[in-house]
Amino acid sequence: MAQPQHVEPFRISVSDAQVADLRRRLTDTRWPDQIPGSGWDYGCDLAWLQDLAAYWADGFDWRAAEARLNGLDQVVTTIDGQRIHAIHQRSSEPDALPLLISHGWPGSVVEFLKVIGPLTDPAAHGGDPADAFHVIAPSLPGFGWSGPTTQPGWGVGRTAMAFVELAATLGYDRYGVQGGDWGSMVSRQVAAAAPDSVVGCHVNMFAGGPPGRDDDFDDVTETEQRLMDRGAWYMAEDNGYFRIQETRPQTLGTALNDSPAGLLSWIGEKFHGWVDHDGDPLDVVDRDQVLANVSTYWFTGTINSSTRMYFETMKAMARGEGLAENAEVPLGVSAFPAELFMSRRRWVEATHNVTFWREHDRGGHFATMERPEAIVADIREFFRELR
Repeated sequence: MAQPQHVEPFRISVSDAQVADLRRRLTDTRWPDQIPGSGWDYGCDLAWLQDLAAYWADGFDWRAAEARLNGLDQVVTTIDGQRIHAIHQRSSEPDALPLLISHGWPGSVVEFLKVIGPLTDPAAHGGDPADAFHVIAPSLPGFGWSGPTTQPGWGVGRTAMAFVELAATLGYDRYGVQGGDWGSMVSRQVAAAAPDSVVGCHVNMFAGGPPGRDDDFDDVTETEQRLMDRGAWYMAEDNGYFRIQETRPQTLGTALNDSPAGLLSWIGEKFHGWVDHDGDPLDVVDRDQVLANVSTYWFTGTINSSTRMYFETMKAMARGEGLAENAEVPLGVSAFPAELFMSRRRWVEATHNVTFWREHDRGGHFATMERPEAIVADIREFFRELR
């Protein structure tokens, strides 16, 4: 399939000077104090952070991460005045279904490194070639190589419209969408904006409340109660970052853009809080993948613009520009027990065409990093009847 002229191939290229500067800044970090024995009570544990920062400075191999990303086909284009970067990895299977997958915050396309191979080449990963996908994995506007943004307004709605145009620009008029975190909302919005093109929408986070029926809270299962408790914990104890990013992102950005240790603390604390683990998230998610993700923010200078997703989306919702929905496009949901937001199935079925729902016994917010085999299996099964 020939690509339009205004789509250009892309390779990541971080200079040696940038890598050296990162290492110097990490080495010269002026660390804060911490009350002895307080652990994670006040936020990111200092000893854990110092250990990870030391590895980032002296053990982590950015060049290996860069090479792995550059082993995938990437493109850049301009949509609605904004540079848009995407991994565009086509399958060798002739009947592969295009799949547009969207990440969230504090993620990036690095989140998908363990799933792109199994999705595009299932036969090489113990799967059925009939389940193959052409993967389009854009960096959200303002994130990574799609940033920074230079105009206001780049919230979920504008992002979704840009991704509809991206799919069309790449030559696809029939495709599926998938996402977690902000990507789940973007995917649902893409499905609403282009229902004649989107064959199905699969998400691993679903934010939404009860529809207002008499039986909304009847027959709550153990898993559903755990997820509701998780959401209550998040709202009571864990959403301070959200309030800052939706109200004063620029103030925060100065610190995070200047200090890699500060950036690592801000993002690392989310991995500790949102990964399903028994003490250390790095026992579950790959340390090098986490650092490749944080490095993506650092080297592209996009932590500030990425946080504007919160500001722009919440301002739009305050103006009454809520998330558009489509009740007809088939919806699939993978519910992981340590996810932050997951509606009850009966609530979602009241307003959506749910054709797939699976509850897992392990896994958290970063499903493609924590449970890549499980989410790949779910994506394959959901789309199997929609090809």
